[in-house]
Amino acid sequence: MAWLTHHLSLILFFVLAAALFCGFPVAFVLGGIAILFGGIGMLFDVFHPVQFFNLLPRIWGSAASNPILVAVPLFIFMGTMLERSGVANDLLHCLQVLLRRVPGGLAMSVTLMGTIMAATTGIVGASVVMLTMIALPSMLEREYDKKLAVGTIASAGTLGILIPPSIMLVIMGDLLSVSVGALFAAAVVPGLILAILYLAYIGGLSFLKPELAPALPKDAGPKSASEFWRMIARSFFPPVFLITLVLGSIFGGWATPTEAAGVGSFGAILLAWWNGRVNVQTIRDVIQRAGLTNGMVFFIIFGATLFSFVFRSLGGDELIVELLAKMGIDTGWEILTFMLVLTFVLGFFFDWVEITLIVLPVFAPVLKGVDFGPHLGDGGPILFLTWFVIMMSVNLQTSFLTPPFGFTLFYMKGTVPSSITMGHIYKGIIPFVVLQLIGLMLVLSFPQLALWLPRVSGFLN
Repeated sequence: MAWLTHHLSLILFFVLAAALFCGFPVAFVLGGIAILFGGIGMLFDVFHPVQFFNLLPRIWGSAASNPILVAVPLFIFMGTMLERSGVANDLLHCLQVLLRRVPGGLAMSVTLMGTIMAATTGIVGASVVMLTMIALPSMLEREYDKKLAVGTIASAGTLGILIPPSIMLVIMGDLLSVSVGALFAAAVVPGLILAILYLAYIGGLSFLKPELAPALPKDAGPKSASEFWRMIARSFFPPVFLITLVLGSIFGGWATPTEAAGVGSFGAILLAWWNGRVNVQTIRDVIQRAGLTNGMVFFIIFGATLFSFVFRSLGGDELIVELLAKMGIDTGWEILTFMLVLTFVLGFFFDWVEITLIVLPVFAPVLKGVDFGPHLGDGGPILFLTWFVIMMSVNLQTSFLTPPFGFTLFYMKGTVPSSITMGHIYKGIIPFVVLQLIGLMLVLSFPQLALWLPRVSGFLN
């Protein structure tokens, strides 16, 4: 009985891992299991009824009244508006024309499109579905290799989870009390590195095996210089200006992430209006879809807050430290390596939301007290947490691509024609998962890739 009492928090964790497969909404699973084990803890006299009274103020203070998380609904609205208004569709066509003479130019334009969308939306599901619907027919029409086509679209769509304004970075910054502006600045270079790795792979493969990525016809696109510059002015510069406005205001210290998100939402409406694609039906659809997405995100935050509270009240933090010591994992590098490997493995089975809101609060306090000064330089715990969050973000990108529960795979399968099988999708994403792990190793080995920009911007001074 004493062993059961001492390991109740560990049992709670494994019960949650099993219950997530039951098909119930994640938020209900998190909250329901937390309440159940709170009641079991009362039976064993390790959790007191009065502690339940702390839950509502804790949930309210961590999510509902948190000014940082106000940015989440605004960024979701901005991304949904850009998708529904067709701004992203016009941008992809423009990039195809600009890269038509480059080997694999169409696939490269999809990657660049995903990078730009990541810097304007941050919504992976919307990016993947939209890129699939817009780009895949063109790639199949040009007789692109099916595996290369779906792998390119899937990897480009997942960049939104890392490149700011990333909803995941907002949530992780709130969980670990790290400046969202610092995380946004820290994620820029690693995100661009991943995009460059994708482009280099596509270019190299297309050069060595041109039959996998046939070039666009030379006569594709505008037929005159005036048409070309009109396309650039209408389809390329406005989205780029919006990105500069949103991110530049944050990095320059002119606006908080919440204020920049408001500006971005207003800018997305203006772009849609300028393209003549704003009407009552569009506004209604955007508000409805953004509201549903927001409800899902915040309900999961509520459930995760409840779970984290009960887990810690049952002694989960102390048990984690004890288990790591018994496994011989006691140095900072060993714990960090274990954490990154665990995150990658969990990515095969869970979404980034569950991993972030469940695993991160458990291990982050353990790592926060470790001295990585010789590797990172002076800066203290905030410097480490900024670097740690970026590594986690790069690592968590794989959770969207790895079977059997990679959400990007499901998004794609529901959108692609019947000629594209799950076998094509699984084989297509493998090279890009390897590239993501290479990006993770670069950030792990050279932390200044993540820390240089926030230092220059003054966030870590």
